[in-house]
Amino acid sequence: MGRAESRTGVWVVGAFGSLGTTTIAGVQAIVRGLVPPTGVVSEDPAFHGLGLPPLERLVFGGHEIRRDSLVESAQRITRENGSIEPSWTETLRPDLERTSARIVPGVVAGGGAAIEALGDGWCPAAERTARESVNRLVADIEAFQRESALDRVVVVNVASTEPQCETGEATQDLEILERHLDSAEPNSFRPGTLYAYAALQSRAAFVNFTASTSCLCPAIEQLARNRGVPYFGNDGKTGETLVKSGLAPLFRLRRLEVLSWIGYNVLGNRDGRVLAADENKKSKIGTKDAVVPSILGYPLRTHVGIDYVESLGDNKVAWDYVHFRGFLGHPMAMQFIWQGCDSILAAPLVIDLVRFADHALQRGESGPMRHLASYFKSPIHVTEHDLYRQFEWLLDYARSHAQQSR
Repeated sequence: MGRAESRTGVWVVGAFGSLGTTTIAGVQAIVRGLVPPTGVVSEDPAFHGLGLPPLERLVFGGHEIRRDSLVESAQRITRENGSIEPSWTETLRPDLERTSARIVPGVVAGGGAAIEALGDGWCPAAERTARESVNRLVADIEAFQRESALDRVVVVNVASTEPQCETGEATQDLEILERHLDSAEPNSFRPGTLYAYAALQSRAAFVNFTASTSCLCPAIEQLARNRGVPYFGNDGKTGETLVKSGLAPLFRLRRLEVLSWIGYNVLGNRDGRVLAADENKKSKIGTKDAVVPSILGYPLRTHVGIDYVESLGDNKVAWDYVHFRGFLGHPMAMQFIWQGCDSILAAPLVIDLVRFADHALQRGESGPMRHLASYFKSPIHVTEHDLYRQFEWLLDYARSHAQQSR
């Protein structure tokens, strides 16, 4: 079967959330010709030689912690910020309903108080060990692949940010993790660890779009190497950090000394509600605050603030103030305001990551997909944060692989 005829499964962790819904509905809207693929970088001619999976050959399913449906979620997005046209939801209703039927209960225990509060009792509560939870998640993914006649599966985690992965032998060493899965209760692990383990155990490619470090802790990376599958993360670069990684090189190239870079972020939706909890916020700030010093190559005063403003819904606002010094030591300043819709910014990135991960899976590649670094705030095993250098890696990858496929 040729690439154009094969079918790729996209298993979305957090499928009923704003980002999951916008991604799924967005792909179906593009396929039906309702909207153009604006923002989908993988549609650029530079990547045509890779033979990426056509959008119409993507099949969606996923895990969730709340009873819901994609139709109701899309309608809620329409009411709150209007990023999904109501007519699109009606046109796509049959597609959304079919996909909703493939979204099943995930894991909520162990995610911290803020995430556990989002659950509504849909997730099973009777599992005695983490191994039982993992086995159920694996069975869900494998049933999805079998029943939908899929050639490959990519699991992408777009759930809310968990508290930082607790340091312990079980997350550092795969052998110890395996033993703990057999004996420990499910809430002994972050859900991200269990989702990632299940994905890799199913030989699916895995993409962690969240800031949750539990998803790609050392033990999980060991499993990925053992299973020989591609993976990458962490934390999709969609807004303020995207601007930082594109703007900071300007100061470096012009040898302008940045004295301080202060940023404040306000956002709504469930992501903002979860990040209002200090233990969850700490995970997010860690990925956002390291970018500028890394690009500039010297320490400076930085600050990243995140506040939850419920009325914003899926919209977010960032205000940044950059204090810098130029010729003759003269101090100057730049400030900017970034206003965007969180899910609209993130959804095309998820689509790109799924397609590139599927390409790696088709080719039998394994290990971290470093060429996807430009998509993440904190790309694993990558110290380069300059957006342009990162993107050049992706272009080099595309050129190399397009030549090999000729």
